Amino acid sequence: MNYTDIAKQLFSLVGPADNILSATHCMTRLRLVLHDKSPEQIEALKTVEGVLGVYDAGEELQIIFGPGRVDRVTEAFLKELEAARASASPASPSSAGRPTAGKVGLSDGAQSVGPSTATALSESSDRPEIGDGKALHAKIRAKNATPVKLLFKRIASIFIPLIPAFIACGLISGTLNVVSKVEPAFTQTAVYQLLAIGGSTVFWGMNLFVGYNAAKEFGGTPILGGILGALLAHPALASVELTDGPLVPGRGGVISVLLVAALAAALEKQLRRIIPEMFSLFLTPLFTFLISGTVAICVLQPLGGFLSDCIGTAATSAIGSGGAVTGFILGGTFLPMVMLGIHQTLTPIHAELLSRYGVTILLPVLAMAGAGQVGASFAVYCKTKNHFLKKTIASALPVGIMGVGEPLIYGVTLPLGKPFIGACIGGACGGAVQAQFMVGAATLGISGLPLAAATDQIPVYLLGLITAYIGGFIATWLIGFDDPPEEK
Repeated sequence: MNYTDIAKQLFSLVGPADNILSATHCMTRLRLVLHDKSPEQIEALKTVEGVLGVYDAGEELQIIFGPGRVDRVTEAFLKELEAARASASPASPSSAGRPTAGKVGLSDGAQSVGPSTATALSESSDRPEIGDGKALHAKIRAKNATPVKLLFKRIASIFIPLIPAFIACGLISGTLNVVSKVEPAFTQTAVYQLLAIGGSTVFWGMNLFVGYNAAKEFGGTPILGGILGALLAHPALASVELTDGPLVPGRGGVISVLLVAALAAALEKQLRRIIPEMFSLFLTPLFTFLISGTVAICVLQPLGGFLSDCIGTAATSAIGSGGAVTGFILGGTFLPMVMLGIHQTLTPIHAELLSRYGVTILLPVLAMAGAGQVGASFAVYCKTKNHFLKKTIASALPVGIMGVGEPLIYGVTLPLGKPFIGACIGGACGGAVQAQFMVGAATLGISGLPLAAATDQIPVYLLGLITAYIGGFIATWLIGFDDPPEEK
């Protein structure tokens, strides 16, 4: 793909630059906050090469490209925006009355480049409408955007930047787990030992990363959150005894770090208000660290340890005692959880389980929801007479198998309705298999077929994956759906 051309097309549809308040990206999506947008504009974006789907999340416009591709597209897009701004006149009429852009240093005064919006819109008019799953999803999410859910979303955003580290280390650990069973003698070699160290690195640095990101998210100085996280995991704590015995390094895991980072951010804001400016540079970080660190050691770390024990025990007991039944419920309800926005609550739980046990037994179960989507979508492909729908499914199935489910959700199962139910049934069947054998994953942020390499029981995980495919296919085939007619 020519990513520069793709960036030009995107800019021509969402520009000029003064219309773009921020431009960022996550693992799969280019996320834009626009001053003005329209349904016609969104439909036109779907026709751009490489776009797997477009989702209007209210404040954000999310353009789905998939992992890897989104990094290159975003890089080219940001260059296009910066170049457009640099070449624009400061007194450009188009900038009148528009707010200044936020992230990536973009502001008003840029001109549109690339093909005209009118041309792109006219080209998209030949596409038949299959349904409006994204609008339905946005409506559900807006209705359920409660303060508690927004808090969990903020907490989840602390861990999102850590996902590449979990993926890298998790895949190394999973691969070594397979190799050690096939060739036990390899475990005695220096290569294996070095790779094992590499696979566990994310856990050694997790407190620092979480503390840094949490302080930043809560409005504090990131590095202060990082050193407070390091304090809670410092090995020398074991040599210090308080009233109830020696301290335990790392007690409470990421839960304790989140608590102390939130406290430090709030305390820092208050200290900046009362400490004179001439002394603020020295006294604010000192008092923030001393006061927050003391409260963390004496109160927050024991509290975090209690909460961490509760989370670990609840997760392992629920799946251990409930087995296939628990897995069936979790796997079948995860897609509705995503639609309601409450799946964000699981991100810190995954991280805590990884910190405590080295694996999370929840991820393989929940990943089956995406596999159910694949099976349901393939059933639609086999039954539908709509050629555009067939083309949509054919292009989205490969990335769905690789764990990127947005194109199938918003382009196929959710708009059609009944196939979404079939996908949930398939996810439930696959989740039952994963929970019955308590399959663990040494990573987070990936699902589908790639997750197999990071699990501790690869054959069982693959069995659950196939079960979800078949379950989603059969359920959708039997439930049926209203096949959208071809539009002339």
